[in-house]
Amino acid sequence: MTKLVIVESPTKAKTLGNFLGKDYELAASFGHVRDLPKSKLGVDIENNFAPQYVIPTKSRKTVNSLKKLVKDSSEVILATDEDREGEAIAYHLKEILGLKGYQRIVFHEITETAIKEALKSPRQIYDSLVDAQTARRVLDRIVGYKLSPLLWKKVARGLSAGRVQSVAVRLIVEREREIQKFKAEEYWSVEALLAKTQNPNKENAQFPAFLIEKDGKKIPKLGIKTQKEAEEIVDDLKGAIFEIKTIEKKSVKRNSLPPFTTSTLQQTAGQKLRLSSQKTMSLAQNLYERGLITYHRTDSLNLSQESVESARKYIIENLGEKYWPGFSRKYKTKSKGAQEAHEAIRPSNPQNSPDKLNLEKPNARLYKLIWERFIASQMSEAILDSTNIKIQATPSSKNPADSKDYLFQATGQTLKFDGFLKIYPLIFTETDIPEVQEKEILDLIKLTPSQHFTQPPARYNEPSLIKALEQYGIGRPSTYAPTISTIQKRNYVFKDEQKRFQPSEIGMVVNDLLVEHFPKIVDIEFTAKMESDLDNIAEGKEVWQKVVGDFYQPFAETLSQKEKELSKQEIAEEKTDKICPDCGAELIIKLGRFGKFYACTNFPKCRYTESLKDNKLGIPCPKCEKGEITEKRTKRGKIFYGCNKFPKCDFALWDKPTGEKCPKCGALMIKTKRKQIKCSNPECKDNIKKVEK
Repeated sequence: MTKLVIVESPTKAKTLGNFLGKDYELAASFGHVRDLPKSKLGVDIENNFAPQYVIPTKSRKTVNSLKKLVKDSSEVILATDEDREGEAIAYHLKEILGLKGYQRIVFHEITETAIKEALKSPRQIYDSLVDAQTARRVLDRIVGYKLSPLLWKKVARGLSAGRVQSVAVRLIVEREREIQKFKAEEYWSVEALLAKTQNPNKENAQFPAFLIEKDGKKIPKLGIKTQKEAEEIVDDLKGAIFEIKTIEKKSVKRNSLPPFTTSTLQQTAGQKLRLSSQKTMSLAQNLYERGLITYHRTDSLNLSQESVESARKYIIENLGEKYWPGFSRKYKTKSKGAQEAHEAIRPSNPQNSPDKLNLEKPNARLYKLIWERFIASQMSEAILDSTNIKIQATPSSKNPADSKDYLFQATGQTLKFDGFLKIYPLIFTETDIPEVQEKEILDLIKLTPSQHFTQPPARYNEPSLIKALEQYGIGRPSTYAPTISTIQKRNYVFKDEQKRFQPSEIGMVVNDLLVEHFPKIVDIEFTAKMESDLDNIAEGKEVWQKVVGDFYQPFAETLSQKEKELSKQEIAEEKTDKICPDCGAELIIKLGRFGKFYACTNFPKCRYTESLKDNKLGIPCPKCEKGEITEKRTKRGKIFYGCNKFPKCDFALWDKPTGEKCPKCGALMIKTKRKQIKCSNPECKDNIKKVEK
């Protein structure tokens, strides 16, 4: 009889099968095999919050297949992932399959050495890790299934609330209000273009310097507030003598970056590869299951001795001795509640450089990023030559008493040794300054006053939102991607043209309601403390039922109180002086999942509704010729352009029409996301009209 090894996915099973012989049978559970029911709360509040698990319909066939395999096996080995989710899957498999004798093995990477080492030291399932996952699942279910019905009754049907997701929405809403309140302030800077006296016309002898002091006092960023002030300085400096006061030269070392954690991988893949957090995790999952990288859900920066030794060997053999710092670099994570027993994300075999693997393009790009970051983390520092020059400008004033001193600063840096940048390039500007001497007199080529305005804080994008969640200690590596996906699916936030998050109307209303009436649910510190409590459960320091109970009691009391106090009319309805064109009743402004709209008070007898915003583009519909093209949103918040006579007319475009017609076929011209103006008819050849620069 063979030994049965159960993992989560077929890909992982196939990779393990390459290392294990004929004595082993590999099978996949396809993720969780038990879950709380969708049709009800599924948590017995009165019975110490006992979860009422069921086997989902999609898992029944898999469970029956696993039961048959168990009967024909001499031994069962549970080899699910090493985190809380993996431990919980192993526990549920044990319960469903009725396993009394079993082995539990864990590993950081799917390599032959790691698997064989894990088989030598099997263990039992850690109840504390299972309890932590159970507590998170029960807490999220209570918040979602208890609070969502209140939102349905008091705001709009189809809404829902989540413990971590609501905090993410709050961050986005508060950032949006910061932007709305922001008032730009004008300020000016003065730049001098200087050159060595001997050859002032040569470009390489010219360099810029910026005014930093006036009469011995430092000029702050907003120090020169008006154009008049800037021009007075420029006038004062006409005919001034520019003399080099000090020269400071030094070498600056730039240290290599640490290897990736889940958070930094998602952030960097978003910035460098333009991948969403969900896509990044999907690709990383595939790379892990194929045995190419270590486990991708981690907040640790630990590295095994074997991996850094392999990196050292690769660096010396392929790049040279000077790129090896002479010691193995170690990093310590600053993430709250990091699980230091794990490893950072790295290639399973550092000798497998990206050019040696024949991977599909998206997988290849992510693997290359992970491999380069890891190898670079063990390389020598980059060395830059930095130059800082202070230049005194003395006006040629007729009256010495009125004379003012001005101090300009010029900075430059050049790369002396690339170090880790050879493998992992970073964007920085090299600025070269010609060789000059102290007390040397420079020629002034021109003085330029420049106007600036202070900028509002930027909206969150996926990388910056993940960074904020991690800094506040909200969620854990495995929760960032699903959290971001959920708040978009619920239409609480959407992405603007720069792929940055903007709250929807309904998102702002729901957030404000939760902040006012359920402050703990969206409180950043409270949510971070809850994560800490879950960590304590995982470490066996807390009992999960007590943590859930301490949360539930005040939550239930507040919920009962708000059921009576809150009025839908006050939250989600506004009176107007408009009359329904169909039945003559009053129209009110209602709030739905997709924003505000006019609705008839005679509902359900009269179902008249009207868009609140005038989203019409003033372009006649080319299909029905009766309606107008209007900006609309899908259920997931994606913008498209359709006829306002829908459903009678189903004309729609994903790209914004310009109002012009194609000179060849007569179809509407559209502006694409790549800033191209082209014909909307895909059959119209040579349809690109122009490209905006």
